[in-house]
Amino acid sequence: MIRHALLLTSLLVSPLPVLAQGCGGSFPAFVDEMKSEAIRRGHAPATAAAFFAPIRQDPTVIAADRRQGVFQLDFTSFARRLISQNRIDNGRAKEAQYAKVFDWIEREMGVPRGILLAFWAFETDYGGYQGDFNTANALVTLAHDCRRPELFRPQVFAALELYEHGDFDPATTTGAWAGEIGQVQMLPADIIENGVDGDGDGHVRLKSSAPDALMSGAKMLRALGWRPNEPWLQEVVLPASMDWSKAGLDTQLAPRDWQALGVSPRAGGWQGNQPASLILPQGKGGPAFLAYPNFSVLFEWNQSFTYVLTAAYFATRLEGAPIFDAGNPGPGLEGAQMKQLQQKLAARGHDVGEIDGILGAGTRAAVRAVQGELGMDVDGWPTAALLNRL
Repeated sequence: MIRHALLLTSLLVSPLPVLAQGCGGSFPAFVDEMKSEAIRRGHAPATAAAFFAPIRQDPTVIAADRRQGVFQLDFTSFARRLISQNRIDNGRAKEAQYAKVFDWIEREMGVPRGILLAFWAFETDYGGYQGDFNTANALVTLAHDCRRPELFRPQVFAALELYEHGDFDPATTTGAWAGEIGQVQMLPADIIENGVDGDGDGHVRLKSSAPDALMSGAKMLRALGWRPNEPWLQEVVLPASMDWSKAGLDTQLAPRDWQALGVSPRAGGWQGNQPASLILPQGKGGPAFLAYPNFSVLFEWNQSFTYVLTAAYFATRLEGAPIFDAGNPGPGLEGAQMKQLQQKLAARGHDVGEIDGILGAGTRAAVRAVQGELGMDVDGWPTAALLNRL
């Protein structure tokens, strides 16, 4: 989780001073500077020294940060890679094993079990693989790296807070390459703010306790704005006469308005009355979903559009939805072509974010805008025809 009840209430109780957010340079000097900042923040010098003593720069973390090619897959390919029958079967077994925990979460927090099971599955395969990167090394390495220091520098000091309370060991705590810890992969600051002692042992142990992990994940989703007892995603069938300009996260219509346009649920009835957006992850020929307000909350868990959509769909599948209709979408762009497209869109004044070859929300919005300008179907799916037109 890249954001991202026993609450460690003594933590973060007073505002911290605004200090320089340096990065780069000599790594040992950077660690010394972080140690000095920790002392300025009020940590005991001996504690700061003990925390930072074992920390080493980890080049494999930087390599992992630069290597995220899986997110260049289209939705159907990505979903088929992540969702297997074995993963579905294991999810239903975990649901039965922790039925009382899920019942409590749904009753007290309003977060459905399907959502938690989906992220539990995708983040760590239900706790089976939580990552073997040294967490302290990963966080300090990424804080030192100048790509996203503003995200990771505060996490180092949050890890130090956890260390002071006996819930983190800089020498032995491991997790994902980006510093997330535990079965649902939470960053240290998120653990401090949303950690829940689900099994009553007096500690928040997200690595070893499924109740702790699930309740903490649910609490974090509520804090991010999850709306209880509301849907998040529903597969739909579109008419041949569909107005494609209505697609995209920037348009929201009530279900009755979608129905008036000829849109219908693929299975069952309408799930709610909340405004929803039409999502076409692979354009007019591919799968189609309505995304309700809760869908946007999931982007606070992970920034990848394809990952979030796949997790949201998997959650509906675990709760009884059928396999989605993959349709017959037009061929998409390869990584190099996507980068070329992003460069052309940026040159026309569109904000696509980083030129990374990934079809994220910003690139989709830019594609839709350009499709409209060129008189093409506005479905947000970039093709070779669009690239050639540009």
